[in-house]
Amino acid sequence: MIYLNGEFMPVEQARVPVLDRGFIFGDGVYELIPVYSSRAFRLREHLRRLQHSLDGIRIPNPHSEEEWVGLVEELIARNADEDQSLYLHVTRGVAKRDHAFPPGVPPTVFMMSNPLVTSPPELVDSGVAVVSAADNRWLRCDIKAISLLPNVLLRQLAVDAGAAETLLLRDGFLTEGAASNIFVVRDGVLLAPPKDNLMLPGITYDVILELAAAAAMACEVRRIAEQEVRTAQELWLTSSAREVQAITALDGQPVGDGKPGPLFRRMYRLYQDYKTTVMRKG
Repeated sequence: MIYLNGEFMPVEQARVPVLDRGFIFGDGVYELIPVYSSRAFRLREHLRRLQHSLDGIRIPNPHSEEEWVGLVEELIARNADEDQSLYLHVTRGVAKRDHAFPPGVPPTVFMMSNPLVTSPPELVDSGVAVVSAADNRWLRCDIKAISLLPNVLLRQLAVDAGAAETLLLRDGFLTEGAASNIFVVRDGVLLAPPKDNLMLPGITYDVILELAAAAAMACEVRRIAEQEVRTAQELWLTSSAREVQAITALDGQPVGDGKPGPLFRRMYRLYQDYKTTVMRKG
């Protein structure tokens, strides 16, 4: 069951006009929200990030926050899985093909739900391999835009190499992954790139920093040089679906001793405890 422009319907019945600007220009934004035990995780934070993205490309928000909450809860209830991955998508709407914003056109609103698939235990134990690449995306990566072709191409580099993700570097500094955030551990200190226009402000990124602070882990949010990444004792990637994973190889070279490190294992336990006590029980 999906939602499209005011109606809930089976996905097979959904139709979007070919002149929708999302189809023609990739002119829209999206959110991906994990659902645990039929509860949307940090829904208000996701909706605030959606508002930031809408403001960034000047699309009026078609719903109030409370209206969004009601729609999300209704879609969750109409799908059978208790754990879901909720996709929310807003475009500028349907108009003749012209680069200029069309006046008075209502946005297209689409939502769908799929079963939430998280990392299997064997990847927690072994970690994953990643490759690196130059971050050649635009300069507003803080906007969660549906025009994801640069991310698609960068992620495909990992697929071609049999790796799990592509770690991105811009002008000698770490930004993020093609579809994740990246954390670095050096000398027992957890390092995180700062939120700015060159990275997406991840909700899971926030959770990791909150858990680190609550556990009194040494942590710094600052620019991280490429050499610091390549000589790190530990690297992690985080996202809504992957949660937190250890990176054990970068460009074919082991990270640390090539195994998930002690700080990762501590954070993984903290995250699972948090998921049980907060995500599932509210």
